[in-house]
Amino acid sequence: MNSHQSFYSLLRKLWPHISARRRFQLFALMGLMFLGALAEVISLGLMLPFLGVITAPDSVYANPLVQPLIEALDLTTSLQLILPLTIIFCFAALLSGSVRLTLLWTQTHLGNAIGNDLGSEAFRRTLYQPYSVHCSKNSSEVIAILITKINTVINSVVIPALSLITSSFIVMMIIAFMLYIDPELTLISFTSFGVIYIVIAYITRKRLTINGLKIAEGQNKVTKVVQEGLGGIKEVLINGLQEMYYTQYSKSDRQLRRALANINITGASPRPIVESFGLVFIAILAYILSNRPEGITAAIPLLGALALSAQRLLPLIQQGYSSWASMIGGKSSLNDVLSLLNQTLPYHSSVRLVTPMPFKDKIVIENISFRYSADNPWILENVSISIPKGARVGFIGSTGSGKSTLLDIVMGLLNPATGEIGVDGIKLNPGNQTAWQAHIAHVPQTIFLIDSSIAENIALGIEPEHINIDKVQEVARKAQIADAIESWQKGYNTLVGERGIRLSGGQRQRIGIARALYKNADVIVFDEATSALDNETEQAVIESIKHLDKELTILIVAHRITTLRNCDFIVELKDGILHKVASYNELIKNLQ
Repeated sequence: MNSHQSFYSLLRKLWPHISARRRFQLFALMGLMFLGALAEVISLGLMLPFLGVITAPDSVYANPLVQPLIEALDLTTSLQLILPLTIIFCFAALLSGSVRLTLLWTQTHLGNAIGNDLGSEAFRRTLYQPYSVHCSKNSSEVIAILITKINTVINSVVIPALSLITSSFIVMMIIAFMLYIDPELTLISFTSFGVIYIVIAYITRKRLTINGLKIAEGQNKVTKVVQEGLGGIKEVLINGLQEMYYTQYSKSDRQLRRALANINITGASPRPIVESFGLVFIAILAYILSNRPEGITAAIPLLGALALSAQRLLPLIQQGYSSWASMIGGKSSLNDVLSLLNQTLPYHSSVRLVTPMPFKDKIVIENISFRYSADNPWILENVSISIPKGARVGFIGSTGSGKSTLLDIVMGLLNPATGEIGVDGIKLNPGNQTAWQAHIAHVPQTIFLIDSSIAENIALGIEPEHINIDKVQEVARKAQIADAIESWQKGYNTLVGERGIRLSGGQRQRIGIARALYKNADVIVFDEATSALDNETEQAVIESIKHLDKELTILIVAHRITTLRNCDFIVELKDGILHKVASYNELIKNLQ
């Protein structure tokens, strides 16, 4: 019982994430369900007079309910009823099938439309989370939810839920009709079938829940193995790790598919059992009815109606049970999807155009301290620096000294535990971080490149048809990569390959610089942007930086002090504490 309440609670949490448009369509679907149930009942109701007119036409001809049809068609004998009733019954059967087909099409398409809405919203909410949240999450688990588990929720929860509602609605209508025809036989028949399904559901519920957990875990593991194996393909090839990743993938995928198979088998297994019992029951029922005083002939219409009802009901009950089994199996995935859908959105997520805040004077870093949580050590402690607009500032220190963390705070990616950042006297806070980030471009050690053209990578985020190619060429010249690009056969339409695999390290860094200039950023942060380059390439990139507009404020994190020789001053950090602020020559002199 608690399991059902827990699942119902998850569905209630999912409902607010379904848009008003989809809710309206769901209610419209309910109307279609009613029409489907009505068509089923009409086709069943016509079974009695149809079989009756074949076996005992005189009794049907004398029935008061048939008199309007007799008068309308001007029929004079009972045998003349056979053709119109056959036509009416066939029409009702075809209508019932058409409505059911329409219902299947509608609920499947609506379920997948809801899936698109949920997946898009989950991805949007994930993208808007603070940088600190992204640092704390396992990306493979997030990818598994967005790519795999959303589909699991739609195919194992949403569409089955719609099928369960449809099946339940039609089953209740058919049983109500059969209760009207013969209450005693209907209660005995369908109570027996219902008990079988209830017993099976009780027995299998725990197993379904366990397999649902295995599916959710397996999807995470498979995504993780694929992401790591392909993401580090150089190391995999050089170190001969193919078999290791193959084994991990095979094992995780096998466990996942075994759990999927178990849920499918559990969902489908009652049908052959119940159908066998159904045939036995109809045979016994036929024997009992044949011994009634009216004889087997009078019982044929009732037997036909019961047989047709069973033929309609058993697949519907089986569909309802399979849907229930699928929903229980998908509960863990639904819980994971809700974890993304329930992420809070910042207020600026609804703002399409951000107005940059003023920046004409300086950035003031005042008594900044930072750590990721109360249980973690301090990464920065009481750091204070003033950076004039247009300055070239270097940041140096050993690994773990807090250089990159300090610049993440300056860029508004992390919020300090104590202290504050001021821009022209305005304190940075979550409310104006986006307006500040409009000034900033980031050039990291590994440039993020999409598998597209050079132009699209420089103008990242701009639709191809809206790219200003003149501006792309201008910033490429400033980043000193225009000559190389224009020497290629396709020029700015050259494809860079996945993660820029077709470009050299220096070319990737210059594209990063060109991207920063295309954004019109006036603060450019180079976070160890040249540390992975050889000396000659590094010198060329440094020259590119040196010749950038003097109005730009440039912050450079580096391991090698020689990288910072063109800086106005250099900030040295040790163990998260500001150790020294000096010129390049002063630092070199101290090292000698």
